[in-house]
Amino acid sequence: MRLSPALLSPLLGAYYFFYFALVGIYVIFMPKVLLDLAYTPYEVGIIFAAAPFMRFLLPFVFRHAVSLTPKVYQLSLLFTFASTLLFLATVSDFWVYLAANLLFGAAMGISLPYVETIALASMSRHHYGKVRLWGSLGFMGIALWLGKVLDSPYEALYYLSTMAFLTLLFGAILTKYDTISHSSAQEDASFSLSKYWAFWISVFLMQVGFGGFYNFFTIYETDHGISLEMTSWMWSFGVVCEIFMLYFQGPLLQRNLLHILQFATLVTAGRWMLLYLYPDSVLLTFASQSLHAISFALYHTAAITYVFSLYTQKKLAQQFFLGISFGLGASVGAVLSGQIYGEYLFLIESLITFAAFLVLIVHQKRKTALPA
Repeated sequence: MRLSPALLSPLLGAYYFFYFALVGIYVIFMPKVLLDLAYTPYEVGIIFAAAPFMRFLLPFVFRHAVSLTPKVYQLSLLFTFASTLLFLATVSDFWVYLAANLLFGAAMGISLPYVETIALASMSRHHYGKVRLWGSLGFMGIALWLGKVLDSPYEALYYLSTMAFLTLLFGAILTKYDTISHSSAQEDASFSLSKYWAFWISVFLMQVGFGGFYNFFTIYETDHGISLEMTSWMWSFGVVCEIFMLYFQGPLLQRNLLHILQFATLVTAGRWMLLYLYPDSVLLTFASQSLHAISFALYHTAAITYVFSLYTQKKLAQQFFLGISFGLGASVGAVLSGQIYGEYLFLIESLITFAAFLVLIVHQKRKTALPA
């Protein structure tokens, strides 16, 4: 039974809200939770490399052996919830908890590309942004709430499991709106990364540059005398700017998407440089957070839309985008940031992101030279 199209936007909004609230807990609070439980910064880097690394491996499995069907998607939702329950039982043991994070990363790496494909196929770029902003609201809401009420490490894990259950509840219904035909194994096997290799390298480097921010921003700011509650407000302010961009970005996305990606990448390099130069300035840190509107919201929407237009294998293309950026890039970024955490963290992140901008210029020149 196919549900009314009028219900699609609210259901997508609910899925994005709870999915990104889940991501918010994992990214903002879990690194500090692990430090409170006597993990070292190096161990934190390893743990937070595990889930992204699984997101990187998955597209290669789906390219050759598995199709992203509604049943596989529903199983991913179930395993996401199950893995958060495992966190509660295993967080005191580094190696077992690492294994649970591998399961979590694999499950999360299936869910979002499936839903993004439904959203991009069902609505305009302008409407997509207005629905996707519910994810930003979920991320911001949980950041503000937990920043105020979190008293013990295990509380964060209880909230994590609750958000995973609600993501499962609303996400499962979205299979009724899957109108994209499933690629055959032969079609998926013809998917080529090498044709646009410079683009994929840039996507990878861009996310490596985010490693210090996603995994150590909370720690970095509190180490420079900023309170946890103020840091939560900084996270939330960035998300407010992101929401503003998602709501009004429609006209921008009618322009050249590649130029938008180049602009957003360059701005992000400047954002990390600000954090390096003024780590203890509340005002300038808030200013750097305002750039999240460009470096995440505008970049992400332009990137997934650009990928959607490049390939005929729509779901697989979105999986590879998530896998190479939030997978391999985030995994390398987590390990690297754990290794280099200290005074020069965001200087190095800025240089890496500037390299992503340069490679994107190479992609533009190569794409222009390719036959239509």
